[in-house]
Amino acid sequence: MVKKDSMGCGYYVVVLVLLFFGATSVRSDSSDHKYKNGEEVPLYANKVGPFHNPSETYRYFDLPFCSPGHVKDKTEALGEVLNGDRLVTAPYKLDFLSDRETEVVCKKSLSKEEVARFRDAVAKDYYFQMFYDDLPIWGFIGKVDKERKSDPNEYKYYLFKHLHFDIHFNNDRVIEVNARTDPNALVDITEDKEVDVDFMYSVKWKETDIPFEKRMEKYSQTSALPHHLEIHWFSIINSCVTVLLLTGFLATILMRVLKNDFVKYAHDEETADDQEETGWKYIHGDVFRYPKRNSLFAAALGSGTQLFTLTIFIFILALVGVFYPYNRGALFTALVVIYALTSGIAGYTAASFYCQLEGKNWVRNLLLTGGLFCGPLFLTFCFLNTVAIAYHATAALPFGTIVVIFLIWALVTSPLLVLGGIAGKNSKAEFQAPCRTTKYPREIPQLPWHRGALPQMAMAGFLPFSAIYIELYYIFASVWGHRIYTIYSILFIVFIILIIVTAFITVALTYFQLAAEDHEWWWRSFLCGGSTGLFIYGYCLYYYYARSDMSGFMQTSFFFGYMACICYAFFLMLGTVGFRAALFFVRHIYRSIKCE
Repeated sequence: MVKKDSMGCGYYVVVLVLLFFGATSVRSDSSDHKYKNGEEVPLYANKVGPFHNPSETYRYFDLPFCSPGHVKDKTEALGEVLNGDRLVTAPYKLDFLSDRETEVVCKKSLSKEEVARFRDAVAKDYYFQMFYDDLPIWGFIGKVDKERKSDPNEYKYYLFKHLHFDIHFNNDRVIEVNARTDPNALVDITEDKEVDVDFMYSVKWKETDIPFEKRMEKYSQTSALPHHLEIHWFSIINSCVTVLLLTGFLATILMRVLKNDFVKYAHDEETADDQEETGWKYIHGDVFRYPKRNSLFAAALGSGTQLFTLTIFIFILALVGVFYPYNRGALFTALVVIYALTSGIAGYTAASFYCQLEGKNWVRNLLLTGGLFCGPLFLTFCFLNTVAIAYHATAALPFGTIVVIFLIWALVTSPLLVLGGIAGKNSKAEFQAPCRTTKYPREIPQLPWHRGALPQMAMAGFLPFSAIYIELYYIFASVWGHRIYTIYSILFIVFIILIIVTAFITVALTYFQLAAEDHEWWWRSFLCGGSTGLFIYGYCLYYYYARSDMSGFMQTSFFFGYMACICYAFFLMLGTVGFRAALFFVRHIYRSIKCE
């Protein structure tokens, strides 16, 4: 029998797991369908938008295309809605194995306003996206003729009116689909005047020997071509070797210095017990003094631990092949579900560590933990969703989706956070300090400017950032562009190196701080570890202005808004890694000496 008190929590977990696996299944029912000759195959129009602004997308029929008599919305999963997908029935009939010569979809008389809308879309390089049997299709809606014209006022704008579909099949399965526009079937929309347009299409079916199981592989071939892959691996190996050599060099120096310190302190203990202590041994009575704002510190540690766990789970799913190309919304669904399920880890870590620091108001600490990351994320979402609503973009979440996310937060995230906090409070763990803390803290000596918090953070963040700098371009081109990222093994290796380098550079800087008799290392180690997140945000500025063609208020808001949340998550996660490594190191060195 299941105990009554555990049934509620278990029910939520089961519901979320089913939601996740339902959304990230290898293929939906429609894509796994076997078709008969002449059977209708589902074709859905998704969205349109400026090619260089991936967040600024609109519903397909926001432009005055030919629409079927009854536009039917396709039911979308949570992750697909978060991805901005809004699928509706398309006006084209692409029956299985039925070739079609040029057929007219509809004859439409465009008004001056509709011509102006199409011209504005063509000028902004609008593309369209459709899905045929869950296979993506792209194309541009028109072109701008700039040949031998230096004055933009002389440009000619044309609308494509004929769409040709090439569809490959293997027995009774759809394997591949491509759409191309007829360069000769154009409509001049340069002037504001009424235009009559015959929207047409044609279909050609071709047989192929590609098995159904491999039909998605072509979408990942661009990122895995031997030439690109070789350059990618060479760049990563070069970066990693450089960073590891620097890290090894610093490790050798640190170990030799530590060894000399141990020999010196052991010699001092044998020769003169009353000799005045210097260096990091001198502050042994203050080094384990609890940090200021211990509730905020414990909350940051809990949130960082949760985000680290979330990242590990995402990597596991990626490496086992869940996020194959164009598994629409799988990543967003995974992020929402796993974040909800790991909130108990944040509550347990924060409450446990807060109680170890002799904190009393653990309820306030738990509220702070729950809002430390979700609070800024929620405020950012409210602002960006308002912008998307003002633009009538598909990035604006429907009210029903917002309710679903709120229910997940209220019924799963919050209860698990509280349960984890209660378990952490009741763990009765004590802080393990090898040295007794004195009643009054020692005064920290005057230190040079380069030993301040900001210069130390700059030094701490640069080395880990240099380890991931090359990979960031590929990730940004995938998230904020139209490239496909599939080489998760490389990304995982880079992540492991990032963790190792962050931990080591934080340990090294903590040692130099203690050697200068500065015992306030707790917050410093967290800030130094998380400073890589600030460097990543600095890279965002460089990428936006130097490497991308994004423009407009909405796209700029979405880019810098959501990247701020992502970099903040990196700050919390890597800050936790840095502090944990520094804590392990400090405990180790003070256990190795005799402290009176």
